[in-house]
Amino acid sequence: MRGKLLFLGGLAAGFVLGARAGREKYEELKATALKIKESPTVQEAAGVVQEQATRLYSESKTKVTDKLANSRFAESDLGQRLIGTSDTTPAIERDVLATTGPSKTTPSGGTSF
Repeated sequence: MRGKLLFLGGLAAGFVLGARAGREKYEELKATALKIKESPTVQEAAGVVQEQATRLYSESKTKVTDKLANSRFAESDLGQRLIGTSDTTPAIERDVLATTGPSKTTPSGGTSF
């Protein structure tokens, strides 16, 4: 309860101070935030974080699926459906395949997209 009151008090103080600063200060803060967001360093860091999150998600999903497959839960209808629909294809790859379609082998042995 005390935490909620402190949060609401901070929110009210921020609103009052923001209203006094005016639109000009808001636009200045917005422009600064946009510059930071678009900086190459921040973009690179965001890419690294995204890559790590995708890797951790895939590893975690594999571990959970393996544990579920070896449990009594796997014997239930729900367990069979969940384990049977386990898709290990990364989301980015699924998105690319959805827009381009699967690659097809040409008669010469190469692939065409």
